Amino acid sequence: MNDIDGVLLFNKASGLSSNQVLQQVKHLFGANKAGHTGTLDPLATGLLPICFGNATKFSSFMLEGNKKYIAKIQLGTTTTTYDAEGTVVSSYKVSASQEDITRVLSCFIGKQQQVPPLYSAIKVNGKPLYKYARENVVVNIKPRQIEITEISLIECVGSNQIIIKVGCSKGTYIRALAHDIGQKLGCGAHLSALTRIQSSNLELDNTITLRYIQSLTLQERFDMLLPVESLIYHLPSLNLDVVQFEKIKVGHKFFVNSVNSLNKVGDLLRIYYSGKFLGIVELQSSEIAQPVRLINKL
Repeated sequence: MNDIDGVLLFNKASGLSSNQVLQQVKHLFGANKAGHTGTLDPLATGLLPICFGNATKFSSFMLEGNKKYIAKIQLGTTTTTYDAEGTVVSSYKVSASQEDITRVLSCFIGKQQQVPPLYSAIKVNGKPLYKYARENVVVNIKPRQIEITEISLIECVGSNQIIIKVGCSKGTYIRALAHDIGQKLGCGAHLSALTRIQSSNLELDNTITLRYIQSLTLQERFDMLLPVESLIYHLPSLNLDVVQFEKIKVGHKFFVNSVNSLNKVGDLLRIYYSGKFLGIVELQSSEIAQPVRLINKL
């Protein structure tokens, strides 16, 4: 097994769970430690960042970032799961024009409350919602605050399918969004296909598929990996001097004197020493930084 560090921008195919992909890729790299940065439903395709070694320590900081998707929505039918894997609940005639669709989509821009699908892994009283659904048990599902940062119509396919682009916050269910769009259009809808194209600052590379990785030598696979800190490039950086580095090595706080004036208490910073990435610190004041997460073997 290999002690490797880095990030792979994997392009997940439909029909596989995120964990199935993770285990296959981990095996191909012979990695001791690996994890992914946010589940995609088996139906969904696209960007699934896979972290190796030290990168797994920083994946949680990326989960807070926004996501972007391309979604295909089937108008005229609703399903139990809000996507194509569910049982059809109702069917309606579709009479919405392109202008109607564009107008309705614009209503979803901004912060809002979204009710998650009943068929989801969210837990109520320690039990996933989908288990309640399978048992036909009625559960009070609390809405969650999300934000749609962008939404636009890419294409109308025939009279009852649309393809849209969505930018959204963490925790947004595109299945629920598709369902809600159908409700506002008055014809019902469900999600028929979904591709994640961006997660935080990382973008989909269509070439990095399972088949492509299988065609490479082990060294060629290693050469594909992005550095650990690529997960957190959205955080500002700080270069340490030798005194600060010695403090960090033993997990101590240290004085800072070169932080940008825009930074405030509670902000996270990437830290480096002699060009090497060391981890993340948090500003506890304008002059003091506290280690939050450090790589192994500083």
